Amino acid sequence: MTAPEDAAPRPGTLRQRDPDVAFRLDGRAVRARSGPASRLLDVLRGELGARDVKNGCNAGDCGACTVLLDGKPVCACLTALGQVAGREVETPSGLVAADPAAGRLAAAFDRHQAAQCGICTPGMMAAATALLREGPVAGAEAAEAALGGVLCRCTGYRKIIAAILEAGGGPSIEGRAASPEAKGQVGAAIARLDGQAKIAGREVFGDDGAPANALALKILRSPHHHARFRFGDLKAFAAGHAGIDRVLTAADLPGENRHGVIPGFEDQPIFAEGCARFRGEAVAAILGERDILSDLSPDALTIEWEPLPHALTPSEAESMEALHDNRSGNVMCRGRVVRGDAAAGLQAAEHRVVARAETGFVEHAYLEPEAGWAQRVGDRVEIHCCTQAPQMNREAVARLLGLPLEAVRIVPTATGGGFGSKLDLSVQGYLALAAWVSGRPVRHAFSRQESMQSSTKRHPASLRTEAGCDAVGRLTGLTLDGVFNTGAYASWGPTVANRVPVHGSGPYYVPSYASHTRAVHTHCAPSGAFRGFGVPQAAIATEAAMDGLAEALGQDRLAFRRLNAIRAGQSNACGQVFETGVGMVDCLDALASRWQAGLAEAAAANAAAVTSGSPMRRGIGVATGWYGCGNTALPNPSTIRAGLTRDGRIVLHQGAADIGQGANTVIAQIFATALGLPVGDIALVGPDTDVTPDAGKTSASRQTFVTGNAARAAGLSLRRAILRGANVPDDAALSLEEGRVVLRAEGRPAATLDPTKLPAENDAYAIEVRETYDPPTSALDADGQGAPYAVWGYAAQIAELEVDIELGTVRPLRFTAAHDVGRTINPLLAEGQVEGGIAQGLGMALMEEFIPGRTENLHDYLIPTFGDMPPVETHFIESGDPEGPFGAKGLGEHCLIPTAPAILSAIRHATGAVIERVPATPDRVRAAIRALC
Repeated sequence: MTAPEDAAPRPGTLRQRDPDVAFRLDGRAVRARSGPASRLLDVLRGELGARDVKNGCNAGDCGACTVLLDGKPVCACLTALGQVAGREVETPSGLVAADPAAGRLAAAFDRHQAAQCGICTPGMMAAATALLREGPVAGAEAAEAALGGVLCRCTGYRKIIAAILEAGGGPSIEGRAASPEAKGQVGAAIARLDGQAKIAGREVFGDDGAPANALALKILRSPHHHARFRFGDLKAFAAGHAGIDRVLTAADLPGENRHGVIPGFEDQPIFAEGCARFRGEAVAAILGERDILSDLSPDALTIEWEPLPHALTPSEAESMEALHDNRSGNVMCRGRVVRGDAAAGLQAAEHRVVARAETGFVEHAYLEPEAGWAQRVGDRVEIHCCTQAPQMNREAVARLLGLPLEAVRIVPTATGGGFGSKLDLSVQGYLALAAWVSGRPVRHAFSRQESMQSSTKRHPASLRTEAGCDAVGRLTGLTLDGVFNTGAYASWGPTVANRVPVHGSGPYYVPSYASHTRAVHTHCAPSGAFRGFGVPQAAIATEAAMDGLAEALGQDRLAFRRLNAIRAGQSNACGQVFETGVGMVDCLDALASRWQAGLAEAAAANAAAVTSGSPMRRGIGVATGWYGCGNTALPNPSTIRAGLTRDGRIVLHQGAADIGQGANTVIAQIFATALGLPVGDIALVGPDTDVTPDAGKTSASRQTFVTGNAARAAGLSLRRAILRGANVPDDAALSLEEGRVVLRAEGRPAATLDPTKLPAENDAYAIEVRETYDPPTSALDADGQGAPYAVWGYAAQIAELEVDIELGTVRPLRFTAAHDVGRTINPLLAEGQVEGGIAQGLGMALMEEFIPGRTENLHDYLIPTFGDMPPVETHFIESGDPEGPFGAKGLGEHCLIPTAPAILSAIRHATGAVIERVPATPDRVRAAIRALC
């Protein structure tokens, strides 16, 4: 998406004596008071209230702000207000309301689940509507070309293309779609409950709901990786600038100036005190009127900086002065899992290989930067924000402000992508402090630059795996050692360092295993949670070792993995044994036919390329993955509240943050199935820390499993109470009719339960239930032995691609994925998770690498676009885990883990080159190929 072609205003549309700019907005005449040079995006969202137009980057890189100008898609952030004078601007919500083509598109988006988090959806809708107006859509390529300037981080694009082709009369593509007849019971592919709001632009994200009179913040951040600093006269600065309320620093915090997510590792200040430890760390915030702050020079407030030596890698940091007391050598923590004698197992092996992997920082690149608003209400503070962990945010804010927990309320807005980073505190602390001390509502949205500077990243890793097998191919021993760059503060570093050794063997039976890891502090932004908590990095090394052993044996790569895949009754690396619910072999078997076909196609294509002299080579790769759902060997409870109201409604208080993965829909489906009513009869409330109980954080693939179990228990509990109140058998069917519950049992007349005649349990409900579920796990001993997870998910993926051996470019052609989900609660949502996870794995493998100080925007930091994502064929294995709700497991993390190693396996198959550093950019691929010569 670009700015309008006619960069100058049309003649006669602007008059010097009248600075207002008149144009038509969604068919009505409007007049904007902002100056002609103002960004159209700011005018639409601010002055004209069109907050369905989203601000993802303010630089024309993401396309989230796409609107139609005289029918053509443009980025509102690159368009000056003066350029639209006398012209027609159409917003996404206006299009859905008035244009039949957009109406068809909205229905198709909903049916195909083309919106996940929804932050990019308005821009997608606008650009796609312009395409549909041109006539029938010829095919996927036409859709990809038309929407190439709009980024999505959640969906993997395939469902968006499917929806556009359906609405545009084009050819259909493979994939699931919602069934309009489905009642929403477990297993039904229903449309997501919040889908229409996202598609029509009605969903309220972090910065959308702020009051018009809210003050704003300008957060001042360190331009250095490591530096001491001193402020000028802060009071004089505030007094000398009209519209400035005050400057906030660490000295203004009533409570403790530290926060974190792991008990014992709360080491990050909200404002640095005298010394900044990474580029982008906050040192102060200016509070004032929004218009004043937007025009304020970044250098208006005097800060004297004294740069200090810095270390950006663990090897540099381990010999430098410690960033934190009591962390010698800057080692934050270590992880360890040992089972058997790995050295002896390797010594006894017929074949041994060593595989290495180097990974860099990966940026989450959610399309919604961190945003929200806050207000003080008496002696309480309320924060409305995008988040994955409302209860954790509440605890952190209470500590910062020195308040009791009940004095803090977190009201999560819609969250425009999270993937792990929005577990940590970001904008919440600044908003809460500013609202508390000023008594005014305060709003703030991070710019794309400050989001990328300050948000957590995927841990860079240096990994070494050594594996051995006997003459038949059975694994005899495996070791994995890893060093992780955890940045300046702990964040989720302890989780990564400890989860990786637990998973490092891969989903294989390894009789002797040893893994040791350490997380090291550097002067980089904190590394934190990112879809997999370090397991995707470890899988690259372990799966490369599996390829190496198969090659040494002369065995088929998929067959080698099947031979060693962990099975029911076998012990994993932590000594856990599961008798059921282990679907690893089934995942590999589901790929077998495509694997054989892909091998044959690659061989034929490569023979033809050699004959013709073409530099193109085809390759096919395979990789596996596994992931434990929930916290590692720690308590992990979720609580669900539900009730029957006096007017005959069923209400579900669901506190799990839905960040696009579909928790609102999946948990409601589980609850409705247990209760025995259609999901359409369930009214959903939450999350909100005042009215919904703690459902835990949205991470670690835990919500379907953990909160789903609590929802199932609540549904069954409420059903029992209703049956008991009506005195009917357990098998009675329920329905809601005219404010009453009607119960029908075979051979008996219908019974009616009138909630108005029941003794009220409280002001809200005639009947109320609360149920909690905490997975059965146990702590790990010094060797990492124990029961870290109650449920594991398993996965295998095939990547097929083409490599230009002269240029080093890699073009993915197809993915085939098989995932053991226990029981598929909603196949449509699950398929969307797989496609989105594969897209992120593709980015990690081929293009994404955050470089501190250099890649601080979505122009320099590349994520996959429409044209990068090939078709995906997904198979779901239903192993029926006995611990999961209706047999279900989590899925979110598992989707990503096999993708990068499968791509590297395919590159190796196509070229013979072993890529040890990702991303596998063209220069690295070409260098690896040349090294073979």
